[in-house]
Amino acid sequence: MINCGRNIVGKKNRNTSRSSTQQAGSSRYGKKSKSSFNPDYTYVIKDLKRIAVIAAALILGLVGLSFII
Repeated sequence: MINCGRNIVGKKNRNTSRSSTQQAGSSRYGKKSKSSFNPDYTYVIKDLKRIAVIAAALILGLVGLSFII
C-alpha cells in the first residue's frame, strides 16, 4: 500500500494535522499589497546606456572606415 502523504492514524490525529496545515498555508500565502513589490532596475538602465554608446561608436567607426576604404 502506498502512503500518499496522508496520515493513516486515527480520525482525531488526521483532523489536527489538517488544521495545522491549513493554518500554516494561510499565513504563508496571505494576500500582499501590490505596493510591496518594488523592483530596482537602475542597473538595467546603466547597462542599456552603455550598450547604446558602444553601438553608436561601432556604427560611427564603420561609417568612418567606409570613407577611408
